[in-house]
Amino acid sequence: MLVHIPDVLSEDQLGACRRMLDDAPWLDGRVTAGFQSALVKHNAQVAEDHPAARELGSMIVASLERVPLFIAAALPLRVFPPLFNRYEGGQSFGTHIDNAIRQAKGMPYRIRSDLSATLFLNAPDEYDGGELVVEDSYGTHAAKLPAGHMVLYPAGSLHRVNPVTRGARLAAFFWVQSMVRDDGRRAQLFDLDAAIQQLARDVPDHPAVTQLLGVYHNLIRGWAEL
Repeated sequence: MLVHIPDVLSEDQLGACRRMLDDAPWLDGRVTAGFQSALVKHNAQVAEDHPAARELGSMIVASLERVPLFIAAALPLRVFPPLFNRYEGGQSFGTHIDNAIRQAKGMPYRIRSDLSATLFLNAPDEYDGGELVVEDSYGTHAAKLPAGHMVLYPAGSLHRVNPVTRGARLAAFFWVQSMVRDDGRRAQLFDLDAAIQQLARDVPDHPAVTQLLGVYHNLIRGWAEL
């Protein structure tokens, strides 16, 4: 399930991101890649323990906590502290699958990467190329979203970033461990939640709303891992 989540960050927050990232040192992006991914990864990153990355990452996670669409789609248990990358001058990231287990510096526990997220930090007309291309059982999907918008997709999907041939592409990226690890079950819960919300808006006093809410929460009760 691939989900487009708009307006994660405000214009003021995006401005803060751009200013802080402009002043931060950039390193070879392969520092966070696994062996196989390092062979096809060509970009730059801010060190994950740099103060700018820590501050901006905390801001992003706090913003996500206030985005109902993210909560409904991800059912998050843990969020890996966001990292920041830049592509320019023909840089790209070839087809790969993200590592299954992640541990951030200074974090006392590991997370299982059920979902991957890319949050775009600059406008798509500022660069050519740079599409995030995700392959799943429903086909191939390309995402090049407005600044402040995010795409969320299963971390086990094959994906790549096309070469950036003009300008620079800035983004935050991170992983989510969901309370419900199975993507198919998360998709069912997401669809059920959307249907309940629509029914509650259209006929708020209908007894089916309460019944369906019971089904929804009992499914989570049976499927969640905490």
